[in-house]
Amino acid sequence: MEPLTGRKAEIVAAARDLLEAGGPEALTMRAIADRLGIQAPSLYKHFPDKDALEAALVAAGFVEQAETFAAVTRSRNPLPALARAYRAWATAHPHLYVLMTSRRLDRDSLPEGVEAAAAAPLLKACGGDPNRARAAWAFAHGMASLELANRFPPDADLDAAWRAGVDALQAPPTTPRST
Repeated sequence: MEPLTGRKAEIVAAARDLLEAGGPEALTMRAIADRLGIQAPSLYKHFPDKDALEAALVAAGFVEQAETFAAVTRSRNPLPALARAYRAWATAHPHLYVLMTSRRLDRDSLPEGVEAAAAAPLLKACGGDPNRARAAWAFAHGMASLELANRFPPDADLDAAWRAGVDALQAPPTTPRST
């Protein structure tokens, strides 16, 4: 993905700051313009609508995830390292994480290859098996989403739950029993 430059990069950075600080309610074209000291209609010279701006935020999030996840796959045991990195990234950027994962992903609005780049470290950690990688992502996404939504009981040991899930994903595949 070509990095955003100039005014587009400034707009996305301002939008991200507002999103991270105040959640989705804070992410308005007027607030972004105010942050940049410009008139809101000026934003539309760079992004046709809020959806396009949000797609740029999602793409930037994927780029950041790809860099973060690629760094941890060099470890001897990459799946637990990726799970820790995924959880840490989601909890450090909860509003961006929710924006990226809580609705249908409009892949046509993303730069080519950005989603695949974010998924590549997990696919590698899962031995190139896309089904295992999808299962691992579903586990991590479910755990992160529930944690962010504060859906676990107060006495839940989330560290232990994450470890148990990763251990299960690392277990050798079993052959189905014939009946």
